[in-house]
Amino acid sequence: MEKITLTFLGTGNAVPTPKRNHTAMLLTYKNENILIDCGEGTQRQFKFAKLSANKITKLLLTHLHGDHVLGIPGLFQTLKMNNFSRTLEVYGPRGTERFIYGLEQLFKIKIQTRIEEVFSKFLETDEFYLEAASMKHDAPCNAYSFVIKDKFRLDPKKLKKLKLPNSPILKQLAEGKDITFEGKKIKASEVSYLEKGRKITFILDTAYNDAATELASESDILVCEASFSNEEAQLASERMHLTAEQAATIAKKANAKRLILTHISQRYEHNPRAILEEARKVFKNTTLAKDLDVVEF
Repeated sequence: MEKITLTFLGTGNAVPTPKRNHTAMLLTYKNENILIDCGEGTQRQFKFAKLSANKITKLLLTHLHGDHVLGIPGLFQTLKMNNFSRTLEVYGPRGTERFIYGLEQLFKIKIQTRIEEVFSKFLETDEFYLEAASMKHDAPCNAYSFVIKDKFRLDPKKLKKLKLPNSPILKQLAEGKDITFEGKKIKASEVSYLEKGRKITFILDTAYNDAATELASESDILVCEASFSNEEAQLASERMHLTAEQAATIAKKANAKRLILTHISQRYEHNPRAILEEARKVFKNTTLAKDLDVVEF
């Protein structure tokens, strides 16, 4: 099974702190390197993480607030100066195309991009798909899921036992088709097994809403903002953000396997466990992300 690697390049809120940069995450799967948001300083965080920004294939923007996008001009400059040669696919909510075009004009930095404003499933390959859902914030805002599909795998031991040659018949079996080999019928189900897919969901900057739970349904990992504690629930509501308890409630209702909290406010710089403990009262398998944390699954 090919692993998914998630690197937290920045885990802070609107104001960075000595420990937390603005929001950015890199999801790596095979040849895909998908950057989710690009807060100020993200290009430098790549250096700290010992990762190459030139390998980015896609940029997903949750929304266009500064702490999620002000790193884009610097990132584009780095890519251009490092002879970035591919077309960067940029996906985001309404207004994304105009925003990227404005940055290119303002900073006189142009790389090859393909921009699409997305609202549902927007990219699908044989192996995985990406899905967006509109959130409840004071600007157009998306949450995203990256989903690896279920796949039938051939069992090498069973193939060897049946002495099946490396030929087109293996492809037929992998596609779930029965075959006949040397006069004997072999069912695909006899030599294959189902490898369950995996799902990771990213929910940033939103008030509590049912669409978040729906998108996160059955996620192996839910990465979710936790900008406020319950003590400031009213402020969270006014600013259209989540409390740690609400993030945990989404994870619980969605039947997620694991919750990782991010987008942590500077007010919890010296007591981040307050956020973590609040969430764990509702959803036990919760952790709190730190800058440069790496998660593999």
